[in-house]
Amino acid sequence: MTDSESPKLAVLLAKLSKAVYRKTEEALPGMSVKEYMALSNLDERGVPQQRLAESLHMDENNLVLLLNGLEEAGSIARRRDPDDRRRHIVEITPGGQKVLERAELGMAKLEEELLSALSPSERATLRRLVRRVLESQATPARQPEVARP
Repeated sequence: MTDSESPKLAVLLAKLSKAVYRKTEEALPGMSVKEYMALSNLDERGVPQQRLAESLHMDENNLVLLLNGLEEAGSIARRRDPDDRRRHIVEITPGGQKVLERAELGMAKLEEELLSALSPSERATLRRLVRRVLESQATPARQPEVARP
C-alpha cells in the first residue's frame, strides 16, 4: 500500500473532526459545536429553517431540538414566514450576536492552533477545497416525484 492509500482520506478527515470537536469544548465554553455552527449561519434578516438544516447537513427534527435550546437561551428567535405560514424564519438576536462574537474569538484561536503547520496559502487552499467538497454534499432541493407511465 502506498502512503496515499493508507489511511484513506475519509479516515484522516474523521480523525481531524474528532480533534476539532474535542478542542472546541475548550474554545467554546458553554457552547456546543452545533450551536456555534447554527449561530454562525444566521443574520438579523433571518434564514429559512429548512435552508439552515441543509447548510448544517442536519435533519429537520434534530435542528428543531438545537434551535429550541438556542431560543431558550435567547440567542435566536423564530417567526413565521409571511409569504408561507408553514415555514419558519430563524434570526439571531442581539444577545445571540454577542455570544457569537465571543465564540468567533475562541474559534479563531482554535483554527490558528489546528492549522499552525500550514502556510497562509495552504490554509486558503484547504478552505477552498473543503468548501467545494461540502457544497457537493449539500442536500439537493426535494423534487416532486414524477408518476411513471
